[in-house]
Amino acid sequence: MASRARVRAPELVGAGGWLNTGGKDLTLADFRGKITVLDFWTFCCINCLHVLDELRELEEKHRDTVVIVGVHSPKFVHEADHQAVVDAVARYEVHHPVLDDPALATWKQYAVRAWPTLVVIDPEGYVVAQHAGEGHAHAIARLVEELEAEHAAKGTLRRGDGLYVAPEPTAGDLKFPGKAVRLPNGHFLVADSGHHSLVELAEDGESVVRRIGDGVRGLVDGTSPRFSEPQGLALLPEGSAYDVIVADTVNHALRGVRLADGSVDTLAGTGRQWWQGSATEGPAREVDLSSPWDVAWFDGEVWIAMAGVHQLWAYDPAAGTVRVAAGTTNEGLVDGPAAEAWFAQPSGLAVSADGERLWVADSETSALRSVSRETKAVETAVGTGLFDFGHRDGEAGQALLQHPLGVTVLPDGSVAVSDTYNHALRRFDPASGEVTTLATDLREPSGAVLVDDDIVVIESARHRLTRLRLPEEAVRVESVAHRTQRAATEVAAGAFQLDVVFSAPTGQKLDERYGPSTRLLVSSTPPELLVSGAGADSALSRELVLSDQVAEGVLHVSAMAASCDDDPEIEFPSCHVHQQDWGVPVKLTADGTRRLPLVLAGME
Repeated sequence: MASRARVRAPELVGAGGWLNTGGKDLTLADFRGKITVLDFWTFCCINCLHVLDELRELEEKHRDTVVIVGVHSPKFVHEADHQAVVDAVARYEVHHPVLDDPALATWKQYAVRAWPTLVVIDPEGYVVAQHAGEGHAHAIARLVEELEAEHAAKGTLRRGDGLYVAPEPTAGDLKFPGKAVRLPNGHFLVADSGHHSLVELAEDGESVVRRIGDGVRGLVDGTSPRFSEPQGLALLPEGSAYDVIVADTVNHALRGVRLADGSVDTLAGTGRQWWQGSATEGPAREVDLSSPWDVAWFDGEVWIAMAGVHQLWAYDPAAGTVRVAAGTTNEGLVDGPAAEAWFAQPSGLAVSADGERLWVADSETSALRSVSRETKAVETAVGTGLFDFGHRDGEAGQALLQHPLGVTVLPDGSVAVSDTYNHALRRFDPASGEVTTLATDLREPSGAVLVDDDIVVIESARHRLTRLRLPEEAVRVESVAHRTQRAATEVAAGAFQLDVVFSAPTGQKLDERYGPSTRLLVSSTPPELLVSGAGADSALSRELVLSDQVAEGVLHVSAMAASCDDDPEIEFPSCHVHQQDWGVPVKLTADGTRRLPLVLAGME
């Protein structure tokens, strides 16, 4: 067996303590004899949620030898709240121990730079691999098999039950509901995400009329359908074949619902997640999607907030096709023509009363943005980028939100924003350019529905719908501004080396059959930070030149590598795509580093 680098694993510490352990505090010693996979995640991050799903099979197959440990490392201030972490662990059905690390202590000890990052620790307590981003489950599974054989032979492998202790289940008709629509009969149809189903509620917003879906995670059509964490809902025009279209998020699919009998059909998506290189248009049932989070009828099509790839897509029911409508897959806040704009986990959609504008809650940039029907240009109304957020009212150019998930157009043409991580309902008035606060003390609002002069808010973390009277005068709250907690990397101006570290998994090689198998895209905020080196190329190492006229900024790095089975006897080799986006805050100093290594897969 090939030798591998080993580094003693630092201790696991976090001020928030442990979840899913029955109240027991754990240390690395408790994992000795097991293969331990640390999953550095934060619950706002769609890529982290993808990895949670990728790890479920590994977790089940190797439950007597492998322990997965979630290390929750917050980006947003709200994510440092312990109860919010408790809610997220329940919401996403995390079935392994989780360390709540609000101060990023363990993150720093393991020199992590990106969400998500996976670190593999062998049974003797040494780090043997690190992987950033998505698409690494197969590589880790192969490494686990090697480690099982190696340490079984050495006598250092300990089999048996893990350390997971299930929490008490949450009772109630709703469990972390996502979004809702008001039906023609006055009832509400709610995406009951935590119960993997849809629920029709009476006009009071509480009484259950019926449930569509049996509550078991799955992708099943017909009159006994199954969903997987559905989120967005939209009514389709009268005369359509279906009454409601559903963004079935974790199934990476759009589903059509006939209310007459509760039957469901899959309209778009294959059930597989979209990866770089996959088709971006074509017959809807043949094209992969990626975590569709919301849907809206706009300009004669169903527009999709495709959170998993930071884009907006469109589904044409008449033609039965899907296509990319806006966004490049690069994560960030860039306005302009639809094909050139950047988004960051768009999660909420609403159409203006005149049908001329699609409003977008762009969650990771804490922004309210829009698309013009006529020009298809993307504009930002509120928000500045990936790293600045808070609760600040006033002129839109300086106002702040915190990870909003929903938008609702109000009767006067203004826009209500479900400002999720601020537990608030905010209002943007396009006429005055002002942002105000409509309501506070709403627990993780994820969407809202108008009912006459009231607004019904989906309080996701309180598992309920809450009806509020729209105030005649909006309030202003005391200004609070935040910046992501990650410390900036001190770098020197001038020549600067960027290296993305990638080692193909055991038994695989870089796939060069159809051209370069790697891709590196580099940009910066502000753009002036990079004198040279921006753009895309196939090499994973690049020399940049950093400006001495910029004090601080963010380097945006996106890397992709494709690897395939390295065995000439295999007629149809299995291939995998590994990819990750980094946003690295940097500070220019005279004695700063001149090299930045980012681990995609392997060891630096």
